[in-house]
Amino acid sequence: MSGSAEGARSHMPIALIVAAALVLGAAIAAAGPIDRRALVARHRIEWNDPAGQVPLGNGEFCFNADGTGLQTFGGSTLAHWAWHSDPLPAGARAEDVPVTGTIERGRIAGPMRQASGTPELDAWMFRNPHPMNLARLRWVGPDGERLAADDVRVLSRSLDLWTGLLTARFTVRGEPVTVLTCVHPVIDAVAVRAESPLLREGRLAVALDFPYPTAMECAEGVGDWLRPDAHTTERAPDPAPREAVLLRRADAARYAVRVRWASGCAFGPSGDGAHRWLLSGDRRGVAEFSIAFGGEPPPRAPSFASARRAAAAHWRRFWSTGGAIDLSGSADPRWRELERRIVLSQYQMAVQSAGSWPSAEIGLMGIDAWNGQFHMEMVWWHLAHYGLWGRWGMAERALECYRRFLPVARQLAAQFGYRGAKWGKQVGPEGRTAPWVGSFVLHWQQPHPIFFAELEYRLRPTRATLAKWREIVFETAAYMAEFPTRDPSTGRFCLTPIMPPSEQGVTRDTVFDLAYWRWGLEQAQRWRERLGLAREPRWEEVRRGLAPLPEEGGVYVHSAEWRDTYTARAWEHPDPIGVFGMLPPVDGVDPETARRTVHKVWDTWDWRRCWGWDFPWMAMAAARVGEPALAVEALLREAGAKNRYDERGVNLGGPCPYLPGNGGLLYAVAMMAAGWDGAPDQHAPGFPADGQWVVQWEGLRPAP
Repeated sequence: MSGSAEGARSHMPIALIVAAALVLGAAIAAAGPIDRRALVARHRIEWNDPAGQVPLGNGEFCFNADGTGLQTFGGSTLAHWAWHSDPLPAGARAEDVPVTGTIERGRIAGPMRQASGTPELDAWMFRNPHPMNLARLRWVGPDGERLAADDVRVLSRSLDLWTGLLTARFTVRGEPVTVLTCVHPVIDAVAVRAESPLLREGRLAVALDFPYPTAMECAEGVGDWLRPDAHTTERAPDPAPREAVLLRRADAARYAVRVRWASGCAFGPSGDGAHRWLLSGDRRGVAEFSIAFGGEPPPRAPSFASARRAAAAHWRRFWSTGGAIDLSGSADPRWRELERRIVLSQYQMAVQSAGSWPSAEIGLMGIDAWNGQFHMEMVWWHLAHYGLWGRWGMAERALECYRRFLPVARQLAAQFGYRGAKWGKQVGPEGRTAPWVGSFVLHWQQPHPIFFAELEYRLRPTRATLAKWREIVFETAAYMAEFPTRDPSTGRFCLTPIMPPSEQGVTRDTVFDLAYWRWGLEQAQRWRERLGLAREPRWEEVRRGLAPLPEEGGVYVHSAEWRDTYTARAWEHPDPIGVFGMLPPVDGVDPETARRTVHKVWDTWDWRRCWGWDFPWMAMAAARVGEPALAVEALLREAGAKNRYDERGVNLGGPCPYLPGNGGLLYAVAMMAAGWDGAPDQHAPGFPADGQWVVQWEGLRPAP
């Protein structure tokens, strides 16, 4: 054997030389800086559908713009702070509404009674509160007449992700119109500049109007446009030249709208109702204006120029910091689609899921089947990824929901006869759980705050972090130690009655909940130790005594009672793969059984009957059990709309546009690129090392 490197290479098979070069190439790519602007520019949104809506927002506030740059054919203006409740049913009083969402008392042992005692009040609690559409902006004719679809031809619409500026070019009855639209990064305001000969000639105007806020979704956006007498819009004294303030009232909901327009433009009532206002262009054919929303009075509306500058600075800063993944060096032709999903998922979550409350599953794009309320089990899928992408600050305001809801969570636990805090399911800002049996027996949201506390501690291992989460962690764990029931025949602690993530019914000892329960109780004990406290004996007794994870034929199954997991129940969320994927290694979880389970689920599941986050869930599990090729396949698997990301990059894997799929994707790819605790010591351990995938990443953190 030659002693020189050159001699050694001369005796290596060509295939090995090529493989070595590919691996070396991946390592070199990983070490170099990413051209972030080029990465983002590859995936600017180009979508010429006149009615398709592109969200523009700042995480708290979102303006959904159609192909005309406004909301001519549809779209709503929503904010995390903007909620409305209908009047109570006839004969009901405020004190009749249970603070917790239920009148049920005592430990749940079977089917629950009606949550409030009356079907009418139950229905009201399910619908309320709901987000309210703050306004609609449309292009109209000179007298406010609606434009027909045939009047408008969209030539191009593109969103520059680096600057946050949407540019729409279209014609109205053959005449050109160009519209620039952006949202201010701090002020909840949309700013617009439009140019057209139609504006100069007075043949085109902008209509601003308001609906009665209900949970209804229609072609015109969220709300009821046929109840003008149910709400009020009043013009306050003008605060400054070329500015107007409109005060909105609907039942107990109040907000204000501040309009600012450029010199030469005009703004005033339309003459056909108190809820409609018109803005016209100047003699140059330009209409430039901004509209800010908030309390009374709202913040000063920025000029278009200042909003555009602020948006550009914000998005440049966003894309230049935090994590990034570049797949452009890959040989697998699917790299571009996966990279597109990663980039656009970052945008969509930053626009819609970085505000004062957790997002609804539909984000701020409209109203879903749950009336725009958010789900506490989905909070993980909306916000956990920020802990891996170097953007934890974007999750922190929404995560304050645990502190705000703690009094209600304690009351709910006590109502059922438990200590600690029981976290609800489908809730709005008041923390009341919507009345449905699953809201009270679904439990996999319970350990989530402990997971979030751990994510923050990994980023900020300080006494301040321990103090911040102490009460929430301890109260969460106290309930987790109280809920399990000891089986007298086995002496084991059982989770019953309980509904698993797949929501296929009420059962006992569900596989994912058992694993998450063990992990959560152990992490709560570690939290005590970090604070210099002794381990809590009751927590330890329950953790060690929990029922074993149910398995059949060498693989995990949904629950101790559902042994037909891979025949009659091989659809919906694949709960068995969550125990060693989203979750790190847990006592009682066998890695080899987990690996067999991943393959069994992959081969037998009906993926067209799943949800958008099930695919990244599978990718996490496949990566953790040492199947990186399968992890990539899971992210890109064809499954109809369930694993599709539309032109905006929005996941469509639910009954509506479905942001949990976007958040899950971001968590999964961060794991696959940066690794996880105990991952193989190699670059991008969740991607195949076969040279087909060259993964350049920076700014990411390993998952637990």
